[in-house]
Amino acid sequence: MKPELRALLFDFDGTIAETERHGHRVAYQAAFDELGLGWKWDEDLYGELLAVAGGKERLTHFIRERNAQLPVDWEIETLVATIHEMKRERFSEIAPSIPLRPGVARLINEAKAAGLRVAVATTAAPEGVYALLEHHRHELAAIDLVAAGDIVESKKPAPDIYLFALEALGLQSSEAVAIEDSAIGVRAARAAGIPVVVTRSSYTLDEDFTGADAVFDDLGEPDAPARVVRGKAPPGGVVDLAYLRSLTGA
Repeated sequence: MKPELRALLFDFDGTIAETERHGHRVAYQAAFDELGLGWKWDEDLYGELLAVAGGKERLTHFIRERNAQLPVDWEIETLVATIHEMKRERFSEIAPSIPLRPGVARLINEAKAAGLRVAVATTAAPEGVYALLEHHRHELAAIDLVAAGDIVESKKPAPDIYLFALEALGLQSSEAVAIEDSAIGVRAARAAGIPVVVTRSSYTLDEDFTGADAVFDDLGEPDAPARVVRGKAPPGGVVDLAYLRSLTGA
């Protein structure tokens, strides 16, 4: 028997919204400035740092690899935790101004109308997810599960967050499709055995999406068709449930 498509699993940052460039980077810089650290994360440097999944992990990597100057009497772990909490607060203030990416609300609403489960599976902190989605209440109400942050031991590209989501929803990998924006995310979804569609974000345009079933610039809207980067073009230019089922054989 062919598998039945029963769930959509969305990554968050860069997939549901362009939160990295317009939210997280700005919030980190605000925290650095408030603490008087003298660190500067411009858009190019932040793009490089995104190769490390997880905010705390990214900060630790930056400090160690760049030999960043620490304030007197601060341990790395304490400073990282302090910055991350300050960044979370700043991001919560910024989040209401960040729109959902094209096609996200449409696909979530279509999935719920068809009786599918919808989950967010991300390395981002759950507070950031809710900070943005709180201002998109209809879509937030349609989400059955937010699997985020430190809820699993290993972050993407490890498959742990996807395996957690599947178990929580009571589903097999063949019954879901992941929506991602990064090569790290593709590797995580494929390691969990889940088919994956990519919508490239502004920071991931040149990444290697080997393993993805299809790659687009976004999910598309009826009046603004999705541009196909790789894979089969969706009828009408929108990535919808019928298209996802055609990719997965569901």
